[in-house]
Amino acid sequence: MKCPYCDNLDSKVIDSRLTEDNESIRRRRECERCFKRFTTYERIETQPIAVIKKDGTRQPFNRNKILDGLIRACVKRNISTKSLEKVVNEIETEIKNTPTNEISSQEIGDLVLKHLKTIDKVAYIRFASVYKQFDSLKEFNMELEELMSE
Repeated sequence: MKCPYCDNLDSKVIDSRLTEDNESIRRRRECERCFKRFTTYERIETQPIAVIKKDGTRQPFNRNKILDGLIRACVKRNISTKSLEKVVNEIETEIKNTPTNEISSQEIGDLVLKHLKTIDKVAYIRFASVYKQFDSLKEFNMELEELMSE
């Protein structure tokens, strides 16, 4: 592994551990020339997932977009970034377990809503108002009533 400090190609592994989600291995390495330490992650290479947008275009799946949407929905709510990361991991796992390597942006939005509903109702409504593009107060109120009846 190439050292990010001196570009030396020789390094030794000092420690290896599974990450919390058991999806990758975290390795602490030490350069054999400059003796600086750095971290690398090893993941299983999978088929890329394509997201089909509303207009029919396709783009690569990006878990950071889901996390960004969750963070925006949870502004000023008492929800840790760690729990949002966990939700993103769960959603990504669900997506990877689908039989195809394509998923619509609508399906991803539905998965996000499903998870937000169990975490925080206000964040759920915030996300739903953007995702479902309510055109009127009536539509918004119907969503609120449905949420409160559950």
